Amino acid sequence: MKRILAQARKELSQFWRDRLTVALAIVLPLLTLFIFGFAIRLGSQDLPLVVQDLDISPHSRAYGEQLFATNQFKPVPWPLDRPVAAALDQGQAKAVVVIPPDFQRQITQGQPVTIQVLIDGTDANNARFLQNAIRATTNAFNQSLVPQPLPLPVTVATRLWFNPGRQESLFIVPGVLGVVLWIFPSLLAAIAMVREKERGTIIQVYASDLRAEELLLGKGLAYLGVGLVEALVVIGLAMVIFGLGFAGDPTPFLLGTPIFLAAAVMFGLFVGVRANSQNAAVQGVALVGFLTALLLSGFIYPLANIPFPLSMVSNVVPARYYIALSRDAFVRGSGWPGVWWQVGMILVLGLVLFAVARRLLHRMKLPD
Repeated sequence: MKRILAQARKELSQFWRDRLTVALAIVLPLLTLFIFGFAIRLGSQDLPLVVQDLDISPHSRAYGEQLFATNQFKPVPWPLDRPVAAALDQGQAKAVVVIPPDFQRQITQGQPVTIQVLIDGTDANNARFLQNAIRATTNAFNQSLVPQPLPLPVTVATRLWFNPGRQESLFIVPGVLGVVLWIFPSLLAAIAMVREKERGTIIQVYASDLRAEELLLGKGLAYLGVGLVEALVVIGLAMVIFGLGFAGDPTPFLLGTPIFLAAAVMFGLFVGVRANSQNAAVQGVALVGFLTALLLSGFIYPLANIPFPLSMVSNVVPARYYIALSRDAFVRGSGWPGVWWQVGMILVLGLVLFAVARRLLHRMKLPD
C-alpha cells in the first residue's frame, strides 16, 4: 500500500508542476460542457416555410397566421408568379404550404378543402417534424371553425410524467456529464502512462520490484483524484448554469461517479500501456473512447436505433450506464431500485479494464 501511495504522490506532483496540463484538465471539460450544453438541441425551431396564399381571404390569412404563431416556422416571402417547388430546390425553404384560391368559399359551404404541402425530405427527422406540426396546426384550425364539435367516443388525457416543462437541457446536460467525465480523465491517464515510455523512466519501473498492479493502482489513484476535482467543477457548474437538481435519492449518482471515474482512468491506462507515443494515446482515446461515448451510449441517439452488431458493442461502453444513471438522478429520481444494475455494470467493466491493463503491463516487464 505504501508503494501505491508513493506512486500516486509522484504522479500528482508531476501533474501539478505542469501548469498547461492542469489548465487543460479544467478548461477543456468546461468548454465541452458549454458547447454541448448550449449547442445541441433536438427540437427544431425557425424552420423556413413558404405559405402561398392563392385565396387572400380572412380564413386563409388566419390559417397562415396560425402556422407561424407556433414559433416553429420562419416565414419566407415568395412571389406568386414563381413555382413554389423552386423554394425547396434552391434550399430557401424546408416546406411549402399552398392554400387554394377557393379556400374560404369551400369552408363556408361546408365542402372539404385540400391544402397542398411540399416538404424537403433530405433530413428525415425534420421532415417528420414538419409533417406533424402542419397537421397539428391544421387540426387546431379546424377546431376553431367548429366551436362545438360532436363528442368523440374516445379521448386521451396526456401528462408528461418526467420533465413536464420539456426542457432539453435536462436531457442533454446529464448526458454531457457522462461524455466529459469519461474522456478527459482517461486522456490524462493515457498521456501519463505513455510519458513514462517516452522519457525512459518505465525501464526503472521494470528494473524495480514494483508490481504491475501497484503501478496501475498508483497512477489510477492519482488521476482518480484529478477526475474527482473535474467532476466537482463540471457537475457544480452544470447545476448552477443549467438549473439541474437531484430529482430523488442522489446516493446512486454520488457513489457511481467515483466508480465511473475509476473505470475511465483504467481505460486511459489501458490505452497508455498499448500506445508508444502521446499522439497514439490521444488518437486511441479519441477514436475508441470519445466516439463510443458519443454515438453508442444513448447520449443523443436511442440505443434501440443502433443496428447490429454495433448494438452489441454498446453493451460494453461504460458511458452508456453512467448517462442512464445521471439522467435518473437529475430527471427521473427512481433511486437504487431503478439504477442499481447500472452501478454494477460500471464496476464490472472497470475491473475488466484493470485486469486487461495489468496483464498487458505484466507481459511488457523485462525479465529478472
